[in-house]
Amino acid sequence: MTPLCHKPEFMTPFRRLLLLIFLISIPNFINAQELINKRSSFYAFTGISGAKLRQFNEMLSDRGLSPMRNRYRSYGLGYQARMNDFVLGFELSQHQSKTSHFDEFGIKYRTSRALVNVGYALTEEGKFQLIHYMSLGVGYLNFEMLPSQQTQNLEDFLSDPSEGFVLRENNIQKGTQYFGDFLTEIGFQLSYDFDLPGRKEAFEVLAKVGYSFSPFEGKWQMNGLSFDNTQSGAFVRIGAGISLPDRNFFYKDASIGVSLFRGFHFSKPDRLNNELLQKGYQPLGGTPSNWGLRILGETDGLLYGVDVYNSAMKGQATNFQDQSLNSLRVYANAGMKFFQFKNFAVGAMGGLGYGNIRYTLSQVEKPDFPELFEQRYFDGYLKSSGLMAKPEVLVEYGIPMTNRKLFDLVLSASAGYEVALGNYRLGELGMAQFLTGPVLGFSVGVRP
Repeated sequence: MTPLCHKPEFMTPFRRLLLLIFLISIPNFINAQELINKRSSFYAFTGISGAKLRQFNEMLSDRGLSPMRNRYRSYGLGYQARMNDFVLGFELSQHQSKTSHFDEFGIKYRTSRALVNVGYALTEEGKFQLIHYMSLGVGYLNFEMLPSQQTQNLEDFLSDPSEGFVLRENNIQKGTQYFGDFLTEIGFQLSYDFDLPGRKEAFEVLAKVGYSFSPFEGKWQMNGLSFDNTQSGAFVRIGAGISLPDRNFFYKDASIGVSLFRGFHFSKPDRLNNELLQKGYQPLGGTPSNWGLRILGETDGLLYGVDVYNSAMKGQATNFQDQSLNSLRVYANAGMKFFQFKNFAVGAMGGLGYGNIRYTLSQVEKPDFPELFEQRYFDGYLKSSGLMAKPEVLVEYGIPMTNRKLFDLVLSASAGYEVALGNYRLGELGMAQFLTGPVLGFSVGVRP
């Protein structure tokens, strides 16, 4: 039998070349000491990438099965601040593989990444930009083999949740704080600004090419197999967003900032807990944990931006099963700042966006591959999605962090009310009541 464990190279020659280019270019960061021109932007992007899951594919080949498809699609949001030639940014992204079919089962994976970008510009500040960058960050991996037609009845699911298997590394379904391990990217970004009639903002289109990888061998190993390549591959991405170049402002009363968001919800999944108790499971205790990202821009008192946060609950379901209840929310926000005194400001926004909810039951102990593939009946989940709305009021205070006021440390608090614009059914059980309610948030971030 072909051995399942290969020792992958730490770095291919291509990766070494990209890293060498980046290290050689570090002295160009010296230009950042004369910071004059500033630009901030945020954008959404999509793209394709992929790499072969060698060990898993070899296991399939040993059984006369076709290998998994090696391509995955990426979606994400990004923030970038340029100060002369120095560039600093942040990206949050999800990467979804194509589904490979085996009998009545579908095999697929998805990953999430949170990366800090550091780079420098190869061009002068202007409409066209060419940037070389390197990213460092953390990630999450979900690999699953589940029926193509999953159970949609809650009672049937709770009676027999073992539909297939779900493997999770750095399981953010239990909370954003579970992001982990080390990921990196090296690449180039090209962008061009298009002026918006009557507006100071510019519409930015961009493209990225590069290579992403996990630099440490074996960090993404689950149940005896390596899944490092789910976080690897050459990529091509395209995107669009809003940029605030200095050239469009006589006195720059505009900026875009990025913040880490901590939210507090006060609703509890009482209806779901009643169903769990009737089926002999432990209820989910407490209220959801909520961590996320806020990108907020302002131009002449107009507020705009994006919120992304992950609301999660976790607990023990039985002596041999864990459970989690997770909801992702993505809001596009717009509003006005109606009061400002020096560094203190008050504003109001309304948000409309996407939400989902996912309840997972999984066995704590599962065998390693290939036994896991042969036995396969261990875990399952129910999910639903729809629209969400959120009005809110926010207050913020900016603290200049340098004598030249290159950027502010921004502290803010917000109070809002989320409304689920749909039933959000787990089986036949509506969860809209759980997703609807007040939310209190605090954030800390930076703004050029």
